[in-house]
Amino acid sequence: MQMEKMLKTNITLLAGSSNLKLAQDIAAKLKLEVLCPIDKFSDGEIRVAIPKNLRRSDVFIIQPTAPNINDSVMELFLMLDAAKRASVNEITAVVPYFSYSRQDRKDQPRVPISSSLLVQLIKASGADRIVTVDIHSEQQLGFFPGPWDNLYGSYILVPVIKAMKIKDLVVASPDKGGVARATAYARRLNAQGLAIVYKERDVSVANKSEAVDMIGEVKEKNVLIVDDIIDTAGTLINAAELLLKRGARSVRAAATHGLFSDPANERISKSGITEIIVTDTVVIKPEMAKNKKIRVVSVAPLLAEAIKRIQSGDSISEGLIL
Repeated sequence: MQMEKMLKTNITLLAGSSNLKLAQDIAAKLKLEVLCPIDKFSDGEIRVAIPKNLRRSDVFIIQPTAPNINDSVMELFLMLDAAKRASVNEITAVVPYFSYSRQDRKDQPRVPISSSLLVQLIKASGADRIVTVDIHSEQQLGFFPGPWDNLYGSYILVPVIKAMKIKDLVVASPDKGGVARATAYARRLNAQGLAIVYKERDVSVANKSEAVDMIGEVKEKNVLIVDDIIDTAGTLINAAELLLKRGARSVRAAATHGLFSDPANERISKSGITEIIVTDTVVIKPEMAKNKKIRVVSVAPLLAEAIKRIQSGDSISEGLIL
């Protein structure tokens, strides 16, 4: 992607500690400096002190809320508040991975709608705009009373997968909730077909599901499972095992957010999955980076282009949707 228009000079990039490398890569694409104003007191209390004048500046705060979720969220709140109190022009919260997004509805009695609450707190802290990558469910964009640009990891992942030139390709969704995503990937990759794995989930227990059946023909096909999040990899591995039992020649996976919580590394290593491609919205754990089945591609070009277009007033949907 080319930065065809010069950015205005009154732009400031701030970043928390959750994924400073990604923030630096974004800044490098934009040829700007990124500041990390985070420090901690001895007791662990977070301290934010922005070292430059922000008056009338457009501020972009880059902070995925993982892997240390609650510390990352608190850093985001404090940076937003500090910027708001510094007489800035506009504040954009760039949250590549948005935690609590899987808790987006009241699915049983006496539970919060955690995603909605987090959005309200981001707004109250000072954000005028939110930018995310592959939010878990797009209806959450309605939680925010302002602009929310949700980008798609497919913009980065599809060209990488195309370059692999996988023959006899079938794209699979690991559950019924991901059918639209799988359909979009299948169309853009010119896949021979689509498969849908049906899983049963116990809503009272986190990270517990079981693949029980599937729709689609995968015999002697090379299957690509696409998803937004890989957490403990239970859903992914269960789906892969079912696909292999149904005759798939090989199974790969592509996902935007590689959380890889325990026991993901062990499950993936022991599984029949050939390769997993994820982006760097979240810092990849050292043990996962060493796993030969894991391949990481960067979303920095996508986010840099989005920031440039927000600043210039150009359309994000035209050219950045894939």
